[in-house]
Amino acid sequence: MKQIKRIQLGKKGLTEEFINQARDLFKNEEIIKISILKSACRNKNDAEKLADNLMESLGKNFDYRLVGYVLTVRKFRKDIR
Repeated sequence: MKQIKRIQLGKKGLTEEFINQARDLFKNEEIIKISILKSACRNKNDAEKLADNLMESLGKNFDYRLVGYVLTVRKFRKDIR
């Protein structure tokens, strides 16, 4: 079984570099987990806003699930238009 890649979202928040790093990971991966650190957001609502903004930046071929402060992002195999 293949390991799921994990990255952390820290105090700099959702930057262009972070989005590019996530895109690069999805070239070889189908699922990644993003740990949202306390320095990135104050509460669960902020974490949901970060997740929504990340999905807008990545595109329509991605979906997410937020459990606590761990964001699981999945890329669909087929393009969604």
